[in-house]
Formats: sequence, structure tokens, C-alpha cells
Amino acid sequence: MTKYFKNPDAVAALSEEEFHVTQNAGTERPGTGKLLSNKEPGIYVDIVSGEPLFASADKYESGCGWPSFTKPIESAHVQEIEDRTLGMIRTEVRSTHGDSHLGHVFPDGPADRGGLRYCINSASLRFIHLDDMEAEGYGAYINQVEDHR
Repeated sequence: MTKYFKNPDAVAALSEEEFHVTQNAGTERPGTGKLLSNKEPGIYVDIVSGEPLFASADKYESGCGWPSFTKPIESAHVQEIEDRTLGMIRTEVRSTHGDSHLGHVFPDGPADRGGLRYCINSASLRFIHLDDMEAEGYGAYINQVEDHR
């Protein structure tokens, strides 16, 4: 079993925006994330710890300006925490082992897919294409990836 942790080398290698988002609970500007329009098959992992977070099969276009997912690939890798910043009550999403801020979850997702919208910053994610999953140690999740080719 793979051990995931907050890798200090990965943190040191983050861009300014990636550091701001993952380590300071920041938010990238809507519509600017590198993974927003990605439609390739694969999984999205925490940029700091590598823990698997979301599958391409659960990604959808919500129109909110950030990548949106209906559910985590494995709930044990995602923590949901009450967030009372900015004068509102929301649910923050953080990676369990990397403790990276990922985004927020809202109850306005597709009803036929559970009703949740995980609104996630591209800056907190690394995408691993289906073709590379086995080699990078994520072969166990291939069955959760829908090939959109």
C-alpha cells in the first residue's frame, strides 16, 4: 500500500500560485486553471502528496470556472471541513495526507450523480493520464477512469 504524506520537496517545488492555493487556502481566478477544460481520461492527484483524489469519469462542466467533480475517487483521501471565512458557511475540501487546500464542496451538483459539486482548484492538482497510471503506481484506479477518446 502506498504511503502518502506532505512531501517537503514537492512543497518547495510549487509555483507561487500552487503554494498560495494549497498551503494558504487560496483560490485561483475562475476560468484560469490549467485543468479546467481537460477532458482526457485519467485521475487527479494532490500536487503535494500524490494521493488520488478524483477520476475523469466524475468530472463535469459545471460552468463555475473551476474543475468540478461529483465525488472523490476514494473518500479516505478527502477531508471536508466547515469553513466560515468570507462571511459565509461553506465546506472546505482538503487532502487527508498532504493537508492541501483543494477547494470547496457544494450541494448543487447533478442530482442523478449524487447532487454534489466538488469545486477544485487546478493549482492543487496533478493530472495523470490513463496511459501513465500503471507506471506511476495508480493501476488500482484504472477501473474508475472512463476513456473519453
